[in-house]
Amino acid sequence: QVQLVESGGGYVQAGGSLRLSCAASRWPFSTYTMGWFRQAPGKEREFVARISWSGATTYNVDSVKGRFTISRDNAKITVYLQMNSLKPEDTAVYYCAARLGSSNSNSMEYNYWGQGTQVTVSS
Repeated sequence: QVQLVESGGGYVQAGGSLRLSCAASRWPFSTYTMGWFRQAPGKEREFVARISWSGATTYNVDSVKGRFTISRDNAKITVYLQMNSLKPEDTAVYYCAARLGSSNSNSMEYNYWGQGTQVTVSS
C-alpha cells in the first residue's frame, strides 16, 4: 500500500559523505516514525536512526552519533540520512522504513520497508 524508495547510495572513500533519500508514495499514517536500518555483508539488519512523525525527536545509534543526521520533509513525504565521516564499517545496504505511532526503541517492527540502497566505504 505504501511504497518507500531509497536513493543516494554509492561508493566512497573513508571520510567521505553521502546523503540518502527515501521517498514514500503516500503519507503512511497520521502519526508515524521513520527509521533507517542497515545490513552489512554477513550480518543481521540493525537499527541506525529514527525520527518522530513530527520531526521533533530524532535518535541515532551510538556508532553513528556525530556523523549521521536523520531528517525529513513532510511536504515531500521524504526522509533523509546525511552521512559524514564515513567509515568502512558503515558499508551496508541501507533501508528506510515507516512505522505506525511513535517509537522509543530500536525495534525493526516497521510496517513498510524500502528496497534498500547500497553504501560502500573503502579505506
